[in-house]
Amino acid sequence: MKAALFSRHGGPEVIELHEIERPEPGPGEVRIRVRASSLNHLDLWVRRGLPIEIPMPHIGGSDIAGEVDALGAGVEGVRAGTRVMVDPTLDWAWIEGVRRGEGLHEPEFRVIGEHTQGGFAEFAVVPADNLLALPDSVSFEQAAAAGLVGVTAWRALFGRGGLRAGERVLVTGASGGVSTMAIQFAKVAGAHVFALTSGPENVERVRALGADVVLDRLEDEPKHLFREAMGRRGVDLVVDSVGEALWGVLVRALAPGGRLVTYGATTGPAATTDLRHLFWKQLSILGTTMGSPTEFRQAMEVVFSGEVAPAIDDTLSLDRVREGHERLEGGGVFGKLVVQV
Repeated sequence: MKAALFSRHGGPEVIELHEIERPEPGPGEVRIRVRASSLNHLDLWVRRGLPIEIPMPHIGGSDIAGEVDALGAGVEGVRAGTRVMVDPTLDWAWIEGVRRGEGLHEPEFRVIGEHTQGGFAEFAVVPADNLLALPDSVSFEQAAAAGLVGVTAWRALFGRGGLRAGERVLVTGASGGVSTMAIQFAKVAGAHVFALTSGPENVERVRALGADVVLDRLEDEPKHLFREAMGRRGVDLVVDSVGEALWGVLVRALAPGGRLVTYGATTGPAATTDLRHLFWKQLSILGTTMGSPTEFRQAMEVVFSGEVAPAIDDTLSLDRVREGHERLEGGGVFGKLVVQV
């Protein structure tokens, strides 16, 4: 089978298209004939090198959509040929166990396409428990664009952020994959959405997603934009992936009792917090990433209903995965780059 992979860490140039052996499903696993996958910033980090062990040569791609091709031993209730998408999260029970104080150590939370081989190939092997059947109304490309970013946005808003109807929410980095989903989920939930992006073209695209107020960070400093748009009231919830460059401004933008949920640090991880704002306004700072199997299915139900649709910037063939890395790394992608296999 053909696969876009890398055998060493480095820049996009390390990604090459190779012919390799088709993987065989083990007990409890299925093999998927991949029809679409998509790029995430996680793919860039893994390719550059993270302090974790990954299988080498490595096939990226956490989002997988396609048809069930073969079943491993013990798999029941799954038929070959079924259209499916794949929950990218593995071993979520570890997270839940730690939260309950069970002192679990192994295995730790993992991600398909990071800790395992992913979907930038003609075939992929995944746990049968991670399958979700696709309705005919949802294309493989839509499913591949929605998975990882959808569950991440859903957990950030609801599982961690506790968003309620009528609240005011600010979404930063509004042209990103997670943010474009978060804006739509928040609107479906009845929130008033502020969004921060850059450039007039992105402003119009974000507005088309349903954001009530779209702010262009190129027009003025964010603190001035926030003050003019939000007044003294501020927002109840911030969902942020920017990190260091905006952190102090975002803390100040929160209303009393507000929550700041962070799932990324694109401008750097060394954020400084003025604790006086934190305790005086009784704020909450919460971290999040990915989501549970239940949250994945809840998010995809909304996608399947047609109320929310992933923003797809472009579709690429398997032999253009390197180009996808270059484009995502260079910025300017609105939503997701989908790889058709």
